[in-house]
Amino acid sequence: MKLLLTSLALTLLLLAGCSSSGKQDGNILTVAATAVPHAEILKQAKPLLAKEGVDLQVKVFADYVQPNTQVAEKNIDLNYFQTKPYLDAFNRERGTRLTIVTGVHIEPFGAYSRKYKSIDQLPDGASVTLPNDPSNNSRALLLLAKHGLITLKDPTDERATLKDVTVNPKHLKFRELEAAMLPRTLDEVDLALINTNYALAAGLNPTKDALLIEGNDSPYVNYLVGRPDNQNDPRVQKLARVLNSPQIKAFIEQKYHGAVLPAF
Repeated sequence: MKLLLTSLALTLLLLAGCSSSGKQDGNILTVAATAVPHAEILKQAKPLLAKEGVDLQVKVFADYVQPNTQVAEKNIDLNYFQTKPYLDAFNRERGTRLTIVTGVHIEPFGAYSRKYKSIDQLPDGASVTLPNDPSNNSRALLLLAKHGLITLKDPTDERATLKDVTVNPKHLKFRELEAAMLPRTLDEVDLALINTNYALAAGLNPTKDALLIEGNDSPYVNYLVGRPDNQNDPRVQKLARVLNSPQIKAFIEQKYHGAVLPAF
């Protein structure tokens, strides 16, 4: 009898442990992000979310494809790294149904050079690198067009490509590369158009180093993104509220000095 009771007690203890573990796992929220500034912002959100009973776990990625793939395949709950044009293009091309949860910040996109101090110094036939993904490729072309370096068929087309360049007065020579590689091209080319997260990671200061940069009215908000099946999950909504909180707004303003701007 004593042995039976001991066995029963151990079984109940194990079941209790499993129940506790299951409850704890239910409070975990995983988010895929690029390192700067997204993971840094999420790091600030983690203790705020912990107060609401949610354990935020951040998975850092170096590219723009895996964060969406991992969420679509339900390996990770959410991601935080992209703009709506990029998300729309990804969903369209990959047949996914990823969904915006909330907007968090804006990263004014810039053009950088190690050879020239002013865009007016850019020579005829200059070599230019720009992102090869559709949305950021268009974004780079729109920035160049806004400053008169090229002319596009439609200067407001968020899906513009190099085929839409109608006038190229400086005979710029374009090379399209993965966005993460662009900072490495600065020693090789005359001008590189770089997303702010990669510019910051490379030690560039967008407000000081960019020869061209989007204004504060940039429509390219960076979003927290999920799936139709989890966008209304209470844990997800708690993170959305935290990312739009006064504490996170103050952190963005104090940390990035205009290189990253709150979108709320």
